[in-house]
Amino acid sequence: MAWIGLRDRKQTLFDARGLGPDRDRAVIDERRGLTRGTLIIETETSASSRPLPLLRFQGAGGLGLHLHAMPGGGLVFVLAQGHSVQHCAFDTAQEGRSDKLFLSFSWDIEEGIGRFLVEQEERSGLQSATLNPEVPLSLVDLSALFSDGGDVVMSEDVVFAALSDRVEPIGPMPTLAGLVPVRTPDGYKPVGSLKRGDLVSTVDGHIVPVLHRVTRTVPAVGRFAPVRLRAPFFGLKGDLVTGSDQRLVIRGSEVEYLFGHEAVLVPARHLASAPVGHPLALPDLVTYSQILLPDHEVIDAVGTAIESLFIGRIRRKPKLLKMSALADFERATLPDHARKVYPVLGAFDAMVLAEHRAA
Repeated sequence: MAWIGLRDRKQTLFDARGLGPDRDRAVIDERRGLTRGTLIIETETSASSRPLPLLRFQGAGGLGLHLHAMPGGGLVFVLAQGHSVQHCAFDTAQEGRSDKLFLSFSWDIEEGIGRFLVEQEERSGLQSATLNPEVPLSLVDLSALFSDGGDVVMSEDVVFAALSDRVEPIGPMPTLAGLVPVRTPDGYKPVGSLKRGDLVSTVDGHIVPVLHRVTRTVPAVGRFAPVRLRAPFFGLKGDLVTGSDQRLVIRGSEVEYLFGHEAVLVPARHLASAPVGHPLALPDLVTYSQILLPDHEVIDAVGTAIESLFIGRIRRKPKLLKMSALADFERATLPDHARKVYPVLGAFDAMVLAEHRAA
């Protein structure tokens, strides 16, 4: 199992057997507590002169969760379990203005893991704090958090909240739908079928080996929501379904003129509202894959240039590596990616470029 709860502006879902078609058919006793899990919240930021409650929940079983945005940029999260109260605070203003925040509270009582992480859209680095539940979190209360009848106050700024019954990874994530064709020396093959040792062709004509394929299933909402980019824009031979964080490589005279580089990286999320693409509505969960290569490369997916998975120098950071989606791979088989192959455009510049291409 993995994801068991999902709440956004349109729906509330909870099933202790798991969401999606691959749920565990076993009968689960909801009176038990979750000894491990992850609560993820994506929220937008609004200017306010007073504390703004983003999430306020008090369960009948004693579990309380409270998340507030502070004036000037800041967050406070409170975890209450009966008479035990823990909290952590973050100064998000020090990282500069950001339109969205991605929050992750993970715990594993048996392993002694408890952490709250804050990530800001389009900014590198994480803020973290230790937060250790003393007892398992009440599954009855958590089910109420993800139901219409629960005593829940959730701000319109919250894009979604999701609950997993395991410690979810952080760091570099896969972003291609598994059936997306990637060019290899033997023709196009679905990215989800590639494995360690297979070969792929880069846009500049090199043939490189796949070190690993990274796959992850996530809620199909918010930052994880898929985007469909339409053919024939950007040279696509067919529509491309990708996660919002996947970056396309765009070249051309206007790129050199506007940005002073031969090519730029454009996140798919910035193209979702442009004529070249649109958000794609899917069921509760979506599975993404991506290939890890020795260098950060430009590869061909359905005829357009995209980046391979960029992991930076995470192999030199054992603690972060252990928390990432790469944790199951041998450290010696992971590469160092010193820098991105091209600069990344922000939202405004990306929209200007997309509209120019679509004109």
